[in-house]
Amino acid sequence: MRKCGLMILLLMLSHCGWAGATESVREGPVVLAAHASHLGEQIGDLPFTDLGGKTGKLSDYKDKKAVVVCVTSATCPVARKYGPTIVELEKRFAPQGVTFLAVNLSAAESAEKIKEAAAEFQKAGWRGRYVIDHGATMGKALGATSTTEVFVLDRARTMVYRGAIDDQYGLGYALSEPRQHFLVKALDAVLRDDRLDIQATTAPGCALSLGERTASATKVTYHNRISRIMQNHCLECHRKGENGPFELNTYEDVKGNAAMIKKVVAKRTMPPWFADANAAHAFKNDRSLSERDRADILQWVEAGCAEGDKADAPVTLAFTEGWRIGKPDLALEAPITKTIPAKGVLRYQYVQVPTNLTEDKWVTAIEVRPSAPEVVHHLLVFIKLPPTDPRAAQYKAMNGGLNGYFAGMVPGQGHVMFPEGTAKLLPKGATLIFQIHYTTNGKEVQDRPRIGFKFADKAPEHEVLTRAAANRFFIIPANDPNFEITASHTFFQPVRLLSINPHSHVRGKAFKYELIYPDGRTDVILDLPRYDFNWQLEHQFAEPIDVPAGTRLKVTGWYDNSKDNPANPDPSKAVGFGEQTWQEMMIGYFTGYVLK
Repeated sequence: MRKCGLMILLLMLSHCGWAGATESVREGPVVLAAHASHLGEQIGDLPFTDLGGKTGKLSDYKDKKAVVVCVTSATCPVARKYGPTIVELEKRFAPQGVTFLAVNLSAAESAEKIKEAAAEFQKAGWRGRYVIDHGATMGKALGATSTTEVFVLDRARTMVYRGAIDDQYGLGYALSEPRQHFLVKALDAVLRDDRLDIQATTAPGCALSLGERTASATKVTYHNRISRIMQNHCLECHRKGENGPFELNTYEDVKGNAAMIKKVVAKRTMPPWFADANAAHAFKNDRSLSERDRADILQWVEAGCAEGDKADAPVTLAFTEGWRIGKPDLALEAPITKTIPAKGVLRYQYVQVPTNLTEDKWVTAIEVRPSAPEVVHHLLVFIKLPPTDPRAAQYKAMNGGLNGYFAGMVPGQGHVMFPEGTAKLLPKGATLIFQIHYTTNGKEVQDRPRIGFKFADKAPEHEVLTRAAANRFFIIPANDPNFEITASHTFFQPVRLLSINPHSHVRGKAFKYELIYPDGRTDVILDLPRYDFNWQLEHQFAEPIDVPAGTRLKVTGWYDNSKDNPANPDPSKAVGFGEQTWQEMMIGYFTGYVLK
């Protein structure tokens, strides 16, 4: 049953100017990590009854490209504001094969109020069905939490988005126009069979309390469950042309590798994501499995890898082949081809790539693409300018990775698109330095990496910069299993942080990023209890963090230089700063822009 009274009271108080309620009342949508929101699951064939008494079920719309379930309310003020928006979206997307269902979950609302609300929908041009779900059968199955929440199901009934329609209305505020169009972007992606950039948000409205989400009694099979997990979490790398060691496209692929899948899922080493799931800040590129996903994979393997009914298979997503940023405005290729031997350990390779630019360019998207991704551990791109350029000192000699960092690539993560109104500067006359870490894989191969750029037509409102809190002056003692190194950076201007990327080598074991505000408060923005040199992941905030001037970023790294570290080249030797793998680094990269 909905508990809306307190919300309405707070809304009334906010409009009456009660200053003490401002912070708690003004609530807009917050982007969530996808695994936290029951996404990627096949929803059962839920039955429903509409306001006219006509029954139906979700499979009635199997020929549609998507179904949007819009939770609504006859009395919640935020839900009522969104009524016209829902009608407008139905008019826009219904001709493209999208069905909309308005669902009222409240048993407390009178029949008269509900009929009035439904009449308002119909008067505005609503052609969908207005569903009464007083028993919350549909609401519990979807895990609904708010009267403004929407759920997008694709034609295989996979939940691909849940959350807010947009950010125009929330608790304690209303905008003349939305700034973010979550539902529109989700539907555009579904209609292309594409992946969604944002899969889940909160939906500020009147809170619902429906009890525990309804658990499915359906047996877990490859087609109804496991295939969706593979598609959402694994196929980014484990498909033809990418750097996963084997493909996981089919039932035969997954069953054939089931023992290894079970092992790495149980150890939480796959999918590669090692940040603390209970941290205060979510990351939009979080690859981790939910506990439900993990349990279902392990149970499925232990039960014998049932295939199930092919009719339950998900929609096949259209992964982008080639450039993920689209056709580049400029693509550069390394001038030489590197031969990687079948075995052995290689020193870092350095390749200079002239840009030959005669004017500064503002970069809105970057992508690094090795031709042999299976042997590229990582590739970092630095900028070097001619000594006659007055900006050359900013990029001088890389300084062990601390100066001139511009872009990077690790398996499954080689492209970045900057937010609208922002861009990175690629100076005229710049030479790119590719620092490449190759790892042998038993077969001699050749690699010739490329880098692509998309350019803005004009200078952006904000320049994106990548900087680092780093420490070069340390010695890790021999045989020390838990040596701590810290570094810090003070922000002298207000900054919006977009992402962070810790970097160390094979002795690195853990990292932590903390913001220490001028008033003494501390905010842990990344807790990485298991750092893995094999996955130097950039952590992209789901919601950028605004940092006031005077804040200090503290980065702490821990290192294992003992014999218990199987990757340690020689625990009997003390280790200092250096660029090669058998040396060490302590770098806390961060990317963002100055707030004006």
